[in-house]
Amino acid sequence: MQRYSILWADDEIDLLKPYILFLEGKGYDVTPVPSGADALDLVEKQNFDLIFLDEMMAGMTGLDTLAQIKVIKPSIPVVMITKSEEEHIMEDAIGSKIADYLIKPINPKQILLSAKKILDNKRLVSEKTNLNYMQDFRNITMQYNDHINFEEWADIYKKLVYWELELDKSVDNSMDEVFNMQKSEANNKFCRFIEENYASWMSDPNAERPLLSHNLLKKKVFPLLEDNSPLFFILIDNFRLDQWKLMQELISDLFVIEEDDTYYSILPTATSYARNAIFSGLTPYDMAKQHPDLWVNDEGDNEEGLNKNEDEFLRRQLKKMNKNTKFSYHKILNNNQGKSLVDNFNNLLKDDLIVVVYNFVDMLSHARTDMNMIKELAPDEAAYRSITRSWIEHSPMLDLLKSIASKNGRLVITTDHGMVKVKNPKRIVGDRNVNTNLRYKQGKNLNLDDKNDHVLEVRRPEQFKLPSPNVSTAYFFTTSDYFFAYPNNYNHYVSHYKDTFQHGGISLEEIIVPVAYLKAK
Repeated sequence: MQRYSILWADDEIDLLKPYILFLEGKGYDVTPVPSGADALDLVEKQNFDLIFLDEMMAGMTGLDTLAQIKVIKPSIPVVMITKSEEEHIMEDAIGSKIADYLIKPINPKQILLSAKKILDNKRLVSEKTNLNYMQDFRNITMQYNDHINFEEWADIYKKLVYWELELDKSVDNSMDEVFNMQKSEANNKFCRFIEENYASWMSDPNAERPLLSHNLLKKKVFPLLEDNSPLFFILIDNFRLDQWKLMQELISDLFVIEEDDTYYSILPTATSYARNAIFSGLTPYDMAKQHPDLWVNDEGDNEEGLNKNEDEFLRRQLKKMNKNTKFSYHKILNNNQGKSLVDNFNNLLKDDLIVVVYNFVDMLSHARTDMNMIKELAPDEAAYRSITRSWIEHSPMLDLLKSIASKNGRLVITTDHGMVKVKNPKRIVGDRNVNTNLRYKQGKNLNLDDKNDHVLEVRRPEQFKLPSPNVSTAYFFTTSDYFFAYPNNYNHYVSHYKDTFQHGGISLEEIIVPVAYLKAK
């Protein structure tokens, strides 16, 4: 066990000998000094893990000494010890970023607890986290090895996200490999669950099904319009459940979460299909049939072209639902557009429904495949979450949320699909009109160049409520962490896209996504 070094400054240090012996007996090295000046002298010359500082010392006071310590070694945690309970002294100490505050008379256990809380906190929390995860490991494994339904799969994914975020905080990464193996196994079983059930969800009117993309507004948003106050509907493209949990922490002072739920994104889990399904209230098959003027065929490099008509899809869905709702639609592609929306905030409140789509997270994930800087910044899942958190903290979106909260507003936050880090390539052959997405392919003459494991072939698209531009159109979906690669220039293609974040296929991360209803505090 690591031995920590403690500096203790008190003008009555001789009287504290029993305390010092107690700490040393618990494995701490304690250096006692009788004044603030002596403490500063040692801080300049030696390294300490923790400082105990008496506030009422003769000569240089504890607060004066604290100020100098923060100049010399700002990162050393300091515990202030005082006889005074005056509020202004406590506020001065806390404002100077002390680690703890103890009021005399103190006892040895108080001192030990303070030291442990500061110096051993991360280790103790990590050990407890690892122990708790191992206790839950078996429960999770047993649950997904049973024959379970879509609600139970959502519960499993929520548990996995919880433990992933808890293990992120741990200084001990010994459980990482165990967790990653469990998550991978759960993903493989979930993908088989989707393969076995998705067609019936889409085609059988009597099937029990989860909330899917094309029913999201009907179930989660339109009923809220009955209230007379404006409702914001914020859709962050390509936003996973783990990212939403991080976002919750950042906005917890602004909103009360009235409902924190998930829904299932339709296939393909791509912006062009899933987001249009949300705004139209229709499956892709029905969109293509009922709104041929708005639907754009997904061929070649035309994926983003399908998302130019979201506001009109929404308009038509509201009309079909007999909703006399005044709404506005705003797509944010960069920071300047986000800032402009915030500047125009008061005008937004004139509408009943204010729809805001943020594309930045999607742009960031795609950029990761092309920008070396992003690859360096996000080599793993934890780093990618960190980038997302940083964006939220400094984005105009957070300013918009603050504005909504200041007006006692309401909002629904959701996404159209998630994304998964891809690791394993699957060879595929197709003609020049096949779409470019790495996780699913749509087109004629599609064939795999090797065995068809980890791929769902859909030769009859209507069963999945997908449009067929041609009689021979097929859809192929990769599952878990696989991605498609063409035989031509295969090695270069694989090295370029391996370990990047992609969407369009079948995985827990892409399909089970957050939807939440919030009210200002």
